[in-house]
Amino acid sequence: MLTNPPFGGKEEDGIEGNFPTFRTRETADLFLALIIRLLKPGGRAAVVLPDGSLFGEGIKTRLKEHLMEECNLHTIIRLPNSVFKPYASIGTNLLFFEKGTPTQDIWYWEHRVPEGQKAYSMTKPIRLEHLDDCAAWWGGAARQGREEGPQAWKVSAEQVKARGYNLDIKNPHTIAADHGDPEILLADLDAAEAQVATLQGQLKAILTEALAR
Repeated sequence: MLTNPPFGGKEEDGIEGNFPTFRTRETADLFLALIIRLLKPGGRAAVVLPDGSLFGEGIKTRLKEHLMEECNLHTIIRLPNSVFKPYASIGTNLLFFEKGTPTQDIWYWEHRVPEGQKAYSMTKPIRLEHLDDCAAWWGGAARQGREEGPQAWKVSAEQVKARGYNLDIKNPHTIAADHGDPEILLADLDAAEAQVATLQGQLKAILTEALAR
């Protein structure tokens, strides 16, 4: 199954009765529950889901637990927020799974906008060739030879369970930007505000003098 279900929508009242374990009307959740149900043993699926489905709690947690118990969620490709612009600017992901065996490990791949381009847009959309590096890393039908690197990392099912089935796992190889010591930043902010206040006072004095002439 290949599908890009609608995000954030709500089905009509009563539809959740078809999924008594996951009583929700949220479209993406219902699609995922339906896909898991319809897949036969050995069946494969690739589904587009928003970041909210990865870190959501409550019913979403139970749904992710069900997914990992019924299927091998082997790969998640993290896409930039601009993939669906101008229609939406939310983070999305490609989830790949096979039904029949529980999840043991999940590989993540962080897709990046091509060098020299700040974001995807209607005039510069994502193209198949932009995924060539991921295809080369994939390891063929057996997914063999995968290695961790700047865009790839692996997480065990036990780690995900310990996180309360939160699948929103950031790239551990990305170095967080150093914004400096908070105390120094606050001191700099106070100094800047004091300078602005001084300049405002000087400007007010100049204007008052000018109007008095």
